[in-house]
Amino acid sequence: MKPAEGARPLDEIAAVVNDDVITEFELQQQTHIAALNLRRQNIKLPPMDVLRRQVLDQLIMDKAVEQHAREVGIRVDDAMVSAAIEQIAANNKVTVAQMQSDLAKDGVPFAAFREQIRREIVAQRLREREVDSQIHIPESEIDSYLASQGKGAAATEYHISHILIPTDAGTDVAKAKALAEDILKRAKSGEDFSSLAVSYSKAGDSMNGGELGWRTSQNMPTALWNAIQEHHQNGSVELSQDSSGFHIVKVTGVRNGIDNPANGGLIHMTRARHILMQVSQLTPEASVVSRLTDIRNKILAGKEDFQTMARLHSVDPSSTRGGELGWLQPGDTVPEFESAMDKLKPGEVSEPIKSRFGYHLIQVEERKDAKADPRRVRLAALQALREKKLAEAVTNWQRELRDKAYVEIRQVGN
Repeated sequence: MKPAEGARPLDEIAAVVNDDVITEFELQQQTHIAALNLRRQNIKLPPMDVLRRQVLDQLIMDKAVEQHAREVGIRVDDAMVSAAIEQIAANNKVTVAQMQSDLAKDGVPFAAFREQIRREIVAQRLREREVDSQIHIPESEIDSYLASQGKGAAATEYHISHILIPTDAGTDVAKAKALAEDILKRAKSGEDFSSLAVSYSKAGDSMNGGELGWRTSQNMPTALWNAIQEHHQNGSVELSQDSSGFHIVKVTGVRNGIDNPANGGLIHMTRARHILMQVSQLTPEASVVSRLTDIRNKILAGKEDFQTMARLHSVDPSSTRGGELGWLQPGDTVPEFESAMDKLKPGEVSEPIKSRFGYHLIQVEERKDAKADPRRVRLAALQALREKKLAEAVTNWQRELRDKAYVEIRQVGN
């Protein structure tokens, strides 16, 4: 059979990256997966030739990373990939077989999905070795951070998205600037920012519409904060430049952060107990929920007390303390647990709550507002500073790998 008119042979070479190639088949497959993911995120698809170019650019980056990982001896075996896929399935509350079936319905071969996960693990391992391990935060920097935080009672948080137009070696900076300014103009005119990010951004989050989530001025990459520092109200779109390129940043939400512990602000603390039961072949999910519901009913009826039931039935180490977890701060527990706990009044007992650890019954004992432990305040400052530096370092590292690679693009458009 001859390919349809306008179609390309699947074994045609789309690009050469050092001593490796990206085939038309690989490009078509990854473009299909990217389109599916964008639809799931309700992001408008760009023209197909634009999407292909963006996907090809990401594949080139993946190849450069993979080749460098081989050079430095990083290997990911099948067992590691299988374990990662099992965790993904568990996080999505499905079995691996169900996930495989869902992928097949979308036209995504399971082998292609495994390869994508393998590439992600390789990239993560390489990044941990070459970037993460090189991030060092001196104590003096933590002190400065805490002093600057102490100037305000609460840290304002900004929900941001961004587009990166890089200025790598050999880039025509004037053309890059003109493109960035055109994108800025279109975004300010109301064109969908997520679609613009998918079409133009060379950042690793482009296929998520450039969304970076909630950030404060302290843990936001410097270039992004420089863009919105003067105009950071909801809906603002601004432009900045640094050594990596031009950044178009949009503010899609503004909210007050939690009271700043560094300024003597108070945090909300909850003292709670819980009973944990886990699902297994011997105790299926329905049985676990039924048993916890029965325990809850006995506690509410006054026939049993929570501490005794925790000692008898909980599989958590806290069972020896009657399920006592002590005073908990925001972020100490997984989101599902914290969300359910926050809705309870002192003395109340939750319905069975599912988390990745199993099913919980939660009892809130009391609440208070108190100053945070200074050690925890410093740890939070360290994490914020590390997150900021890491975001900047990863972008530079990726572009350096891309610049060092020999790349020859054979086919791009439709």
